[in-house]
Amino acid sequence: MTSVMEVRRVHAHPKITQPAGGPRSRALGVATALVCALALAGCKVDLYTNLDQQEANKIVATLLRHGIPAERSIGTDRRFTVTVDNGTFAEAVNVLQENGLPKQDFANLGEVFKKDGLVSSPVQERAQMIFALSQELSRTISDIDGVLSARVHLVLPENDPLRQQLIPSSASVFIRHRATMPVENLVPQVKMLVANGIAGLSYDKVSVVLIPVEASEKPETPDPGFTAFMGAWVQRDSLPRIAWTFYILIAVVIAQATALGAILWRQRRRPYRLGRAIPMEAP
Repeated sequence: MTSVMEVRRVHAHPKITQPAGGPRSRALGVATALVCALALAGCKVDLYTNLDQQEANKIVATLLRHGIPAERSIGTDRRFTVTVDNGTFAEAVNVLQENGLPKQDFANLGEVFKKDGLVSSPVQERAQMIFALSQELSRTISDIDGVLSARVHLVLPENDPLRQQLIPSSASVFIRHRATMPVENLVPQVKMLVANGIAGLSYDKVSVVLIPVEASEKPETPDPGFTAFMGAWVQRDSLPRIAWTFYILIAVVIAQATALGAILWRQRRRPYRLGRAIPMEAP
């Protein structure tokens, strides 16, 4: 008798593995890294915000003198923002600190005694008066050439007129100045300024502390025909051509990365075929 042929269906279950890294995947990785590097190179960060025009101009001019590209932009509130490249942020902060920028804001008498609708106590009014005098003197001393920052601390005890021995008033002046400026010669004038500005304060009760600051070496200032682009100095006449070349390069790299990504995505979504049924003949 002829044996009945048995037909067995064999279903193949191929093992699904991730495609090995080929030239396309390596090219995609290189293109992605290049795009990220170019994006980081052109990243701008805010250095200082809410500045007036004069302060923003001083900051930008100081940074440009030290070879650090910087830009200023104006906001809707007529206040300025100074931006630098991400890679030069730390250096820009150090340079501005050495040059005492931005200048410290001092409160004036009008701001200290601003009416808020509340009745001030005599103690509060006295504290406000001492603070206001300290701010005004600090502002005046900060305007001296070569002074980076200044603070005036006043001690004005409230003496009882009936006491036989009165506690004298005193003042301490802290001055942070450029080491190249002979501020030591101005110490007598500073002491006289503070003593004459406070009632009851004598000249010998004013002490002055001077802290010199060594300036870092300045790089050579670029030629006026150069301008800053992406953290580097380029010729002003060549800036449009360099900028267009840079942007076209970024567009080409992004297009290539997008095309390679689409190819790899289609390959990974391609379905796997199962094995066909194989008839088995009886021996």
